[in-house]
Amino acid sequence: MGFLEKLFGTYSEREVKKLQVIADKIEALDESMQKLSDSELQAKTVEFKERINKGESLDNILPEAFAVCREASSRVLGMKHFRVQLLGGMVLHQGRIAEMKTGEGKTLVATLPAYLNGLTGKGVHVITVNDYLAKTQMEEMSVLYNFLGLTTGCVIHGITQDQRRAAYNADITYGTNNEFGFDYLRDNMVIHMEERVQRSLNFCIVDEVDSILIDESRTPLIISGMGDKSTKFYNVADNFVKTLINEKDFTVDEKASAVLLTDDGVVKAEKYFGIENYADSQNLELQHYVTQALKANYTMRNEKNYMVKDGEIVIIDEFTGRLMEGRRYSDGLHQAIEAKEGVKIQRESKTLATITFQNYFRMYEKLSGMTGTALTEENEFREIYNLDVIVIPTNRPVQRIDRPDMVYKNETGKYKAIIEEIIEAHKKGQPVLVGTASVDRSEYLSSLLKKRGIKHQVLNAKYHAQEAEIISHAGELGMVTIATNMAGRGTDIKLGEGVLEAGGLKVLGTERHESRRIDNQLRGRAGRQGDVGESIFFISLEDDLMRIFGSERIQGVIDKLGLEDDEAIESKMVTKAIENAQKKVEGNNFDVRKNLLGYDDVMNVQREIIYRQRTEVLEGKNLKEQIESMIEEVVSDAVNSHLIGEMEDIEHEVNTLLQYLGDICLPHGSVTADELVDLSNEQIKDKLLEVIMNTYRGKELEFGEEQLREIERVVLLRVVDQKWMAHIDNMDHLKQGMGLRAYKQQDPIQAYQMEGSAMFEEMIEGIKTETVKFLFHVRVERPVEREQVAKETSASHGSDDKSLKKEPVRSEHVAGRNDMCPCGSGKKYKNCCGREV
Repeated sequence: MGFLEKLFGTYSEREVKKLQVIADKIEALDESMQKLSDSELQAKTVEFKERINKGESLDNILPEAFAVCREASSRVLGMKHFRVQLLGGMVLHQGRIAEMKTGEGKTLVATLPAYLNGLTGKGVHVITVNDYLAKTQMEEMSVLYNFLGLTTGCVIHGITQDQRRAAYNADITYGTNNEFGFDYLRDNMVIHMEERVQRSLNFCIVDEVDSILIDESRTPLIISGMGDKSTKFYNVADNFVKTLINEKDFTVDEKASAVLLTDDGVVKAEKYFGIENYADSQNLELQHYVTQALKANYTMRNEKNYMVKDGEIVIIDEFTGRLMEGRRYSDGLHQAIEAKEGVKIQRESKTLATITFQNYFRMYEKLSGMTGTALTEENEFREIYNLDVIVIPTNRPVQRIDRPDMVYKNETGKYKAIIEEIIEAHKKGQPVLVGTASVDRSEYLSSLLKKRGIKHQVLNAKYHAQEAEIISHAGELGMVTIATNMAGRGTDIKLGEGVLEAGGLKVLGTERHESRRIDNQLRGRAGRQGDVGESIFFISLEDDLMRIFGSERIQGVIDKLGLEDDEAIESKMVTKAIENAQKKVEGNNFDVRKNLLGYDDVMNVQREIIYRQRTEVLEGKNLKEQIESMIEEVVSDAVNSHLIGEMEDIEHEVNTLLQYLGDICLPHGSVTADELVDLSNEQIKDKLLEVIMNTYRGKELEFGEEQLREIERVVLLRVVDQKWMAHIDNMDHLKQGMGLRAYKQQDPIQAYQMEGSAMFEEMIEGIKTETVKFLFHVRVERPVEREQVAKETSASHGSDDKSLKKEPVRSEHVAGRNDMCPCGSGKKYKNCCGREV
């Protein structure tokens, strides 16, 4: 801690000090609130609403509203908010992140800002990490809200559209990030306004905010329709990569989670697939299949990254260890894993709508969150979401003892020491929670305990359904629980009788996670609400983190000490080096997320324009002016592009123009070339527009004004949807090829922005032309009806794409000087990118 922090306190301490003044005001109202009858307390809600309607600010009402909510909670829930919970509630209301340790009652904290902001009638969304928590929190807290006259709703998987709409119309709505994000996308695919379920995005409280806004931020939500690509090539590519030899034909870059073909590997590929140049731009699709097959076979591990369950590949969440049912890796990686494991390969899908959590949650008028571990990612919260992190002091001092890390030379020595530590605690009846990073590691540890005759329970993705039951026993006397990260959050381990006397819960970490937050969450299971407890991490130099990111200095220290396999080292220098390795990984991951956001921000601007256009159509806006403007632009662009004065035969140019416009909106024979050849471009535009606009007005007489306006809405909606879905696909292909731009010393994001903007402009032009063409050729034999352009077949998360970094995506093969350049320009390498090498 720096000198100034010692003198003035940390940023959080200074901010909390300011809030203490308001907490004094709330607590000063306690006595008067207690004197109110139930009906008088309930009448306060009506009074607050009236004051808000008259223009009084929520900040002004806060002390009274918090005091009312606190007293009501005491009466109906039997829980009265502690002072630190009042502080947490204020932080959330201000649109910030409250870091509150495990067991400090975050669910109750959320009721204070939810009640205050719920008084406006604009809606409050409380986001949780799973359906179970959303449902239980809503059921528990709705008793309080209902008593105070506010309505509650819950959005979980499997409910009907009408139930969703009713839930969103409530004052306070609980639900998961997935459901809220997918509902937003679906609302922007509907063809009638009344089919929408969400209201405007007003105020949001995100529980476990780091899990949702950081860990899940780079996996986009994707609504898909059926794709048209064949799946057979995944098997072909899989068969090929299984013939390759590690190091000789390919190298594995564990840091980037990528596999790269060597020159030998490229030669093998060319021979296997019967092609001359693997790097040729014509072989981009082949490269895609091979790249995904390499990644599936040599970086994705069964029972670590995914499991084979009932003949399907199910992803395991690396942060929680839970199975992510229904989710699929995107861009063909899931199909490549299916080919690897010999299960049925599902068809690739076509993206109909997509958004990242980063961009979804940034749309809220006010965003806040709470978690036990946010401070390590404070910079990211501030930079990406404009949120600061305030650490709320615990209600009682933390008594948990965090022992220094025990570092071993190899895994054998480490696991031997872990078993001895468990047995030692077990002898005195102290419950032990052992945290592991993967399913196979949890089962290996279980096998070692079985050999020693130690009774224990295992919690991993295979026993997902028994999670609540297993956790309910984890704090009992003498219980040993081995768990993946899924026991790290969203669950309270309650201590059984006699456990405090035995030393409280003991948490053993079997390796350090890439993120310090995940380690802190595991530690936080012990010592909740001032209980005694203990935590210790066991590490070996063979662990993934140490092997891939650890410094050579650690290895040097271990070698100098001449440690035996079963000897441990406790060294501040080693612990510091481990923390530095974690910081390095966290920094890398932040860069990747920031990089991906750079790409998604381009799409986000475009998405907002399209969705705004759709909303205007759905709201029944009169599009006459817009259509007339489109007609003018179509005619103007056509004249400017056809009559460029370069051809000697002006008559030929005019005829080509008339033919082009005749296909879109000009009645055949209504204007001849002779009438236009002697006119200026502007006069030609005026002449053509006059004829076309008269035809358009004739449509009004033919169909009637009201029916034509609805036809315009139907047509525009259909064209916008078709063009937008094709554009999403095109932008995705553009992004995949961006890594190659680094060869040309180009910033890939800048290039994506420029080319993506040009593609968007092209799409807008296409929308105008196609809409005008449809309207001028429409024949109504039956009443016009709006139809959905594409049918949704699945809603899932895309892959967590760690490969989109600023370096080239592919570097396995440098083209020869006389080869075609891999950037796809059609020039030889020496005359293109090769000039800069």
